[in-house]
Amino acid sequence: MILNKLSILNYKNILQAEISFSPKMNCFFGNNGMGKTNLLDVIYYLSFSKSHLHTTDSQIIHNEQEYCVIQGEYLYDERLEDIFCAIRRRQRKQFKRNKKEYDKLSEHIGLLPLVMVSPADAVLIQGGSEERRRFMDLIISQHDKSYLQALICYNKALLQRNSLLKEQSHDDALYDILEMQLDLYGTAIYAKRQQLIEEFTPLFNSYYQAISGPAEQVELAYLSKLATGDLPTLLRENRERDRILGYTSNGIHKDELEMTLGHSLIRRIGSQGQNKTYLIALKLAQFAFLAEKGTTTPILLLDDIFDKLDANRVEQIIQLVSGNRFGQIFITDTNRKYLDEILAAMHHDYALFEVEQGVVTPLDQTT
Repeated sequence: MILNKLSILNYKNILQAEISFSPKMNCFFGNNGMGKTNLLDVIYYLSFSKSHLHTTDSQIIHNEQEYCVIQGEYLYDERLEDIFCAIRRRQRKQFKRNKKEYDKLSEHIGLLPLVMVSPADAVLIQGGSEERRRFMDLIISQHDKSYLQALICYNKALLQRNSLLKEQSHDDALYDILEMQLDLYGTAIYAKRQQLIEEFTPLFNSYYQAISGPAEQVELAYLSKLATGDLPTLLRENRERDRILGYTSNGIHKDELEMTLGHSLIRRIGSQGQNKTYLIALKLAQFAFLAEKGTTTPILLLDDIFDKLDANRVEQIIQLVSGNRFGQIFITDTNRKYLDEILAAMHHDYALFEVEQGVVTPLDQTT
């Protein structure tokens, strides 16, 4: 899958842009705050119908405008796919594929597989468990529609049970129905998360060692109460406690993905360079996993990934992303040094752009 063209109107600080891309490497350089990350966020938005930075739709629109429009033309298995999104203040956004609007935005997820590596990913290590669950959910949802549907149904039942708890309801029959639904969908989600981590961890370890060397060992462990007990029993036994708390205290929405370096939690012992390497290895493993499971090669977005890394790790990453295993890549940096090194290391088509005050100017390009 290749993004051929991108059209942007009023997306954050990018007032207008029409950009044609290389099918392989696309590099953007410019000072901080110029709009490089916003460009990658547009591409992310077209894949997931939301911002990578969890920005609300009203915040995406340039502060002096009433609407925002983004559109991408993709080459997908020798056919063209046109993805269009219009966001208007105080109105429902339009999201269309080949001029036909989706009934549900969830139908779009997985069509345009994508992996983004960004400084914002630090929350995967330092943030709460919901960030790590979201990471697992995003990977599986891009290649498994049934998982995404189970997740939607589970969250709907969870919301309803939490409403009953806050209302101090004692309607046991209604609790029984909702807990049956939570068990049905939660068990399916648990099994697929467990399978993901079993298959994903060796990929992750190999990428981490490719960047940092074999001296450091990393592991992922999926922790869930469903591993030792059945969900209906847990929910039933904790109803009274949950009524006091006002929320559901057991279920797959409380699962954890434990991230370790040398058998210790990386958030406690990792240096800045180790944390950055850990995150990059996670995302490159995510790319490899999706490329293997899906029907097309994902797009890879690399936003300012070289900061806080020593020269050896930078060199290893450059060698990795310059190889043939990756498809189309979009990469940003504050200067041309690392970008030029990447372009010199590869023998593929590329395009280079300068970004200043939201204006994108094409520079060197090869074919």
